[in-house]
Amino acid sequence: MMAVKAFIFKDNALHILDQNLLPGRVEYVECRSAEEVADCIKSMKVRGAPAIGVVAAYGLALSIINTCIRDVEGLRLELEKAYELLRSTRPTAYNLFWALDRVRKRILEASSVEEARRIALDEAKSIEEEDIEANRRIGLYGEKLIRDGDRILTHCNAGALATAGWGTALGVIRSAIAAGKRVRVYATETRPKLQGARLTVFELVSEGVPVTLITDGMVGFVMAKGFIDKVVVGADRIALNGDTANKIGTYTIAVLARRHGIPFYVAAPTSTIDPNIRCGEEIPIEYRSPREVLEIGCLRIAPEGVEVLNPAFDVTPGELITGIITERGIVTPPYEENIPSILGL
Repeated sequence: MMAVKAFIFKDNALHILDQNLLPGRVEYVECRSAEEVADCIKSMKVRGAPAIGVVAAYGLALSIINTCIRDVEGLRLELEKAYELLRSTRPTAYNLFWALDRVRKRILEASSVEEARRIALDEAKSIEEEDIEANRRIGLYGEKLIRDGDRILTHCNAGALATAGWGTALGVIRSAIAAGKRVRVYATETRPKLQGARLTVFELVSEGVPVTLITDGMVGFVMAKGFIDKVVVGADRIALNGDTANKIGTYTIAVLARRHGIPFYVAAPTSTIDPNIRCGEEIPIEYRSPREVLEIGCLRIAPEGVEVLNPAFDVTPGELITGIITERGIVTPPYEENIPSILGL
């Protein structure tokens, strides 16, 4: 596991790694309130669906741990305020809503303020521990799909920085290496926030994993040249039919993988699967600030007055996905039958 963690809870505060500063600086932001946690999620100091879910759980816990309220009714009002605030931060990542609902439900079962505080923190810690274990199991299932010598393309960052630890897509790669397999990673830069260049490459270089950085527009080229054996990506929300929302550009990669006969895998915990969403058309897509496209760092790269479209995610149809690697096993088509089955629906 990486020495640098996406977040650390200690002394009744959540310390969040500011990933906007990587790879140049490693700096943590101390959060003691739901408002401070919400700001870190919204500004993408912390990102990645599993990590967002865990951090949101701690944010909800902090809303009552550090409050001066002494009565249960006042605490519940404070809880609802924090719950709605945290829910409003990122609309696409399902782990956010799953974790908040889970912690909120447990808190509302408490009969006293002291019990609520204890339950809230215990539940947030449980979600963190479960995410690490889920990632490990995803890695164990996924590494069996990897052959010695495979060259794996990944998009955005689905590593330890996007989770409580180990990673989903990068967890599969880490587990394959731990099993003694030689692997080379091709990482897309992932415009406009450059999570691949800044974060995925940072993780892999730090661990001595062979990695080649490419621009997003090179994917077709490296596939046509035979440089890629498999694609493994993460996910932010998965519908019951297998349609998967992930970082913008994933759909393009899936289409190119199908064109070149390359297996395309999604690695994600079952907490990323939304049991209320039947298909990709129902997945809410987040649109972010035009500045992310217009600027790199503080440098403007486009002329004044240009219109910008900046969806943070796109949806890859299930028919383009070879398999979904979860902590409960690898789900394969037909997803309409097999995803509800693995969820126990």
